[in-house]
Amino acid sequence: MSGVLPYPLLSLALLILWLLLNQSVSAGHVILGSVIAVLASWAMAALRPEKPRIRRPGVALRLVGMVVIDILHSNLAVGRIIVGSREPGVNAGFMTIPLELRSRHGLAVLSIIITSTPGTIWVNYDAAKGTLLLHVLDLVDETVWVRTIKGRYERLLMEIFE
Repeated sequence: MSGVLPYPLLSLALLILWLLLNQSVSAGHVILGSVIAVLASWAMAALRPEKPRIRRPGVALRLVGMVVIDILHSNLAVGRIIVGSREPGVNAGFMTIPLELRSRHGLAVLSIIITSTPGTIWVNYDAAKGTLLLHVLDLVDETVWVRTIKGRYERLLMEIFE
C-alpha cells in the first residue's frame, strides 16, 4: 500500500478537505478529490521528507494545551488593542531571539505556534546564527517575549524532538 499511497493519512485529509471546500460528496467530486489527493501524496513522497521522531508524546500534549490557552489569551489581548482606546501599532516592533533549537521539525512547529498566535509573526530564521526575527504587535518588554518563546515553547520542543 505504501508504494501506491505513500502517505495515506495525508491523502485522506486532502480528500476530506476537498469535499468540505466543495460542499459536495457527489461521485465526480470524490473521484477528482481522490486523484488530487493521490497525486499530492506522490509529490510528497518525491520530496522524501525526513520522518519526525517524537521522543516524549506526553510533553507534546502538554505543549498543545499551553498553545491553545496562549492563543485564546492572545486573541483577547489583540481584541483589546483593536477595540480599546489604544491606537493599533503604537508598540509594534521587531525583535531577535536566540534559539538553541536546531531540529527542523521543532523549528517548523515553533513557526506554526508563533504565526498562529494573534499579534505575532515569524519573520525570519537565520540558521547560521540560530536567531529568530519576530514581529510583535504589542512589544512593550522584549525580555517577556524571549522568556515566553524560550521557556514555554523552545524548551518543550527540544524535549519532544531533540
